[in-house]
Amino acid sequence: MKEFLEKLKFDENGLIPAIVQEVETNEILMLAYMNEESLKATLRTGRTHFWSRSRGKLWQKGETSGCEQIVHEILFDCDEDTLLIKIHQKGGACHTGYKSCFYRRINSKGGKIEIVSRKVLPPAK
Repeated sequence: MKEFLEKLKFDENGLIPAIVQEVETNEILMLAYMNEESLKATLRTGRTHFWSRSRGKLWQKGETSGCEQIVHEILFDCDEDTLLIKIHQKGGACHTGYKSCFYRRINSKGGKIEIVSRKVLPPAK
C-alpha cells in the first residue's frame, strides 16, 4: 500500500478526485474527493470512504442511507492524480435519490435541462 500511496499526486489540500463507476454497467455514479486517510479506510474495509470538502470530515458512503459501495478495484490514471474506483452499488449513489449523480443533461436543441434517470430512493435529509 505504501508504494501505491507514494505514487499518487494529491493536490495542495491533500485531496485527489475519485471517479466512482459501477462495475456491472460501467455507469459513472459520482465524483468525490479522497485524502490519504479516506483512501486507507477504503482499502482496509472494502467500502468507499471520502473526504467531505463542505463538512471538513471523513465519511463512508452509505453510513446513513445504507446505500453502500463495495469496492471491486481501484485504478489510477497515467498522471497519478485521479482515481477510478469500480464498485458494486447497493441502492442509489446520489444524495438526491437518483442512482447516479449524473442524472441531468443539457438538451443540444435549446439548452434545456432534461432528467435522464430515475429516482431509486427518497432524497437524503
